[in-house]
Amino acid sequence: MKSKSLIPTIKAINPKHQKLVNKCASWLYKHNQFDDLRNIADGDGDEKALKKWDNKCIYTFDKYLEYAEELPQRELDRIDKLIYG
Repeated sequence: MKSKSLIPTIKAINPKHQKLVNKCASWLYKHNQFDDLRNIADGDGDEKALKKWDNKCIYTFDKYLEYAEELPQRELDRIDKLIYG
C-alpha cells in the first residue's frame, strides 16, 4: 500500500517548471518541520538538540535555495502562498 505524502502538492504555473516546483516545495516543507523542532529545543534549553535541528534547518534551506534559483519569481511566490497561506 502506498502512503500519502504530507508534502502539499503544488501545481506549477508553467508545466515545464513542475519538477523544480515539487523539489522547492519539498525542501521548504522539510525546513519548516525542522524549524518547528528547533524552536521547541530552544524553548526547552536543550543545546544539543538545538544544534542538531539548526544544522538540519541550514541544510534544508540551502537545498531549497539551490532549486529556487532556477525558478521564476512568480513560481516562488505561488509556493510561498500555498505553503504559508
